[in-house]
Amino acid sequence: MQKSVSIVGVLSAVGFALACGSSSSTSPTNPAQSADVTITIQGNSGNQSFAPNPATMRVGQSVAWRNADSTTHNATQDANRFATSNLGGGATSSPITMSTPGTFTYHCTIHPGMVGTLTVQ
Repeated sequence: MQKSVSIVGVLSAVGFALACGSSSSTSPTNPAQSADVTITIQGNSGNQSFAPNPATMRVGQSVAWRNADSTTHNATQDANRFATSNLGGGATSSPITMSTPGTFTYHCTIHPGMVGTLTVQ
């Protein structure tokens, strides 16, 4: 009986340690919930690759990109002012807070024909 209690105790401790582990910054659980605006990556379709396109938001708001495609994509501002990491199918980027007004064109560096525009007011 003593051995079964020890094994249960060890298994409980391992389960607790796994449940308390930190999440990876490259695979956030659901960062879109904390973003004010979410842009969906729809696939490699030129100016129809991102939705909404163009997207509009206010200074101080945050934006995230969600990859609804099965292929890896990213979103990189043409002048490199912001960039997401590469996002596999179903992944969402970490939110990016936009602190400067303007119109920002961006693209997928993996598929340069995928283009979008973000207007920050």
